[in-house]
Amino acid sequence: MNNFKVTIGKHKNKNYINVYVNNSRKRFWNGRSIGVDIDSQENPELLKAAFELKLRDGWIPKLKKVSKKKSLETVLDSIEEGIKMKITSRCSERFIKDAKRIKKLWIKYENENCIKGLKLEDLNKHHIKSFLIRPNWSAKTQRTVKSTLSAIINCFKPNLISSVKLKKPLSSLHKPIIDLNNLLNEIKEYNNNLYICCLLTYGCLLRPHREIRELKWKDFSSDLSQINLSGHRNKSGRNRIVPVPLYIREQLIKGEPDINIFSNQTESFKEEYFKTLWSRFKKVSTLLEDGQTLYSFRHTGAIDIFKRTGSITKLQKAMGHSSINVSLTYLRGLEVGELKEEDMPVL
Repeated sequence: MNNFKVTIGKHKNKNYINVYVNNSRKRFWNGRSIGVDIDSQENPELLKAAFELKLRDGWIPKLKKVSKKKSLETVLDSIEEGIKMKITSRCSERFIKDAKRIKKLWIKYENENCIKGLKLEDLNKHHIKSFLIRPNWSAKTQRTVKSTLSAIINCFKPNLISSVKLKKPLSSLHKPIIDLNNLLNEIKEYNNNLYICCLLTYGCLLRPHREIRELKWKDFSSDLSQINLSGHRNKSGRNRIVPVPLYIREQLIKGEPDINIFSNQTESFKEEYFKTLWSRFKKVSTLLEDGQTLYSFRHTGAIDIFKRTGSITKLQKAMGHSSINVSLTYLRGLEVGELKEEDMPVL
């Protein structure tokens, strides 16, 4: 074999051996790959000669295959690649589910507008705007779809999606519950799981459709006085320590650590579980008022904290907001490590 060359290189005052075969190079810092105990720092000339001898005898170094990066020619390619990247970076299951839905929506959009296989380089503001702004989508849905789409293709087409401006959705005001105890009693008679969910939404200010639905007994302290949720289990992304009031603890019978508190199985009920229960309860309730939702219990609990503690700071901490105005109108988040049980809503 004559089509090779061996040289001595240097990097940061350290010697190494360059082996060139068919215009491909590989570096060696010692002779282990050819079965000799020579270090490039101790005797580079001898190691160079050993490699030359091995190459003349027919030895060929294993060269790394340079894999060509997949060319993302179409918008659909970039969406699929973006989803793979998000899965690799361990984004939440909810986000991955939303991202896969975006893929389906984009395929449908291309088919409906006869632009199947739209090139990534041809993607423009008009496409994004017509994809997002639809008569049957609320302003909130449009913004949710926009943020998800941006997260999965922004690295391929920077700033394009953010340049599309959408109408700001109106904040939903979940009407507070005045006749709380009677409503809770009505819910308890209807379905105990829904009753426990409403208690936790009101008394612990947790969100019903994920944070509460996915609760397992291991999320509670041994005496059931606290709930501990890690950042990946809640919308805020922060660890949360939630005091559990006595009136809730009295309704709980602790089970095995890995068992879901509602399903009595290791797996929780499906995402629509409480939404479906609430919709059915609304049809038979004699106490519910228009505008009252499951989240109204959370809104009512926040108001109770504020009225009894007189502390906007505690309310803001409880809801996890940067703006006090948001805490008073549109309840999101929770960070209650500094709250005590006596600060939580009472019945």
